[in-house]
Amino acid sequence: MLNLKKDLGLLALIVAVGTVVALINPRFLSPINVANTANLVGLFGIFSIAQGFVIITGGIELSVGSMIALLGVIFIDLIANVGVPWPLAALVVIALGFLMGSIHGLLITKLKLQPFVVTLCGLLIYRGIARFYTEDATAGFPFGVRFEDLEWITTGRSDILSALTGGAVTSFPIPHSFIFMLVIAAVMWVVLHKSVFGRHLYAVGKNEEAARFSGIRTDRVIIAAYILCAVLTAISAIFLAMYTRSILPSSHGNFYELYAIAAAVLGGFSLRGGEGSIVGVVLGTVLLQVLQNLVNLLGIPSSLNFAVSGSVILFGVIADQEFQKHRRRRELQRYLSR
Repeated sequence: MLNLKKDLGLLALIVAVGTVVALINPRFLSPINVANTANLVGLFGIFSIAQGFVIITGGIELSVGSMIALLGVIFIDLIANVGVPWPLAALVVIALGFLMGSIHGLLITKLKLQPFVVTLCGLLIYRGIARFYTEDATAGFPFGVRFEDLEWITTGRSDILSALTGGAVTSFPIPHSFIFMLVIAAVMWVVLHKSVFGRHLYAVGKNEEAARFSGIRTDRVIIAAYILCAVLTAISAIFLAMYTRSILPSSHGNFYELYAIAAAVLGGFSLRGGEGSIVGVVLGTVLLQVLQNLVNLLGIPSSLNFAVSGSVILFGVIADQEFQKHRRRRELQRYLSR
């Protein structure tokens, strides 16, 4: 019920902001702009969902952007230069993501290192390896090289209504990245809200020591959260690599971890852990992209995008803190009135 109220409030905010933007600039509701925004929501939504699974344990993953850069250049190199079939290259990248998540989880649980320290080191290490791997050059596809099936899956668009109605009803094409993000969100919703693992995540985030005493293998839960985060980030790296078609390791994915944190916080994930919903983080991603679109349509300098993201994170943390104070006050009043 608590998550539902937060999600409905966020949805109302998105509608309000979208209405204001549409009134200021009608191009906001044009089919091409809506499709482009949906594409960005899909691309950024995947790794934002990933970040949520770590935050709910009370942790943080600061190496998301560097993972995307490193795994992206590896994926491009494998399929464009080494000649590895793209399905096998995708499996290699996902396996590397699994390995990265495992290392992070083990360092945090077995060596008792702080998640901030571990993932900050990952941010620096992965970015450095990516730059060394390409000798600080841009990784891209040779001229004329095409991967039609892969490009259709990752960057293609389909008119779902037309396909379902046999052409009787048409609408604007929906980006496959957005569809893929919705599928991932649906699966992760079941994992987080309807599975034993999901309940354990909430329990660990609320009170790790109490969860341990109740019989939950907290170390395994935390390691699994970081693995899940890294695997989803690896999938996101593939989509982003095909979207940009070229990667400059020194800048590709910069600040994406902050974007993911902002989307999760806006979506109701508490940085203290133990709270959050998949619907919320998706809505948080939508709101951030609507705000970015507002900046572009109004001709505001793009350099202010970072200011918008920072303000959103600050607003989300303040709102969460005030909400927690209000809830504790109500619980105390309810207890005293008994």
